[in-house]
Amino acid sequence: TWLYRIAINTAKNYLVSQGRRAPTSTATDIEDAETFDDGDHLRDLNTPDSMLVTKQVGEAVNRAIDQLPEDLRTAIVLRELEGLSYEEIAESMQCPIGTVRSRIFRAREAIAQELKPILDTAKDKRW
Repeated sequence: TWLYRIAINTAKNYLVSQGRRAPTSTATDIEDAETFDDGDHLRDLNTPDSMLVTKQVGEAVNRAIDQLPEDLRTAIVLRELEGLSYEEIAESMQCPIGTVRSRIFRAREAIAQELKPILDTAKDKRW
């Protein structure tokens, strides 16, 4: 979902800003290692801890979006939920493309700030 994608991208950006390399989706060996246990059985990734963090991230993203000024909220929703291009958003909001980029950047920053306490807590845990 779009909410999940926002949370994942924000988490990756945060990890990169902290000097840690975010995992890539092309690392199939790593994915397999995380997905299968030692006996080649599919591992249940829905641990109580991971489910709690997922819930907390979703709530934090919703809170952050609800708190955004209307122009920032509209821009981020059109981009992440509707999948519109920057050009389409600029046309829809009747503003320059630079303004759209600025609004989306500021919206992502606000979301990241709301997620920071959760990510700071979760980054030290091993799932």
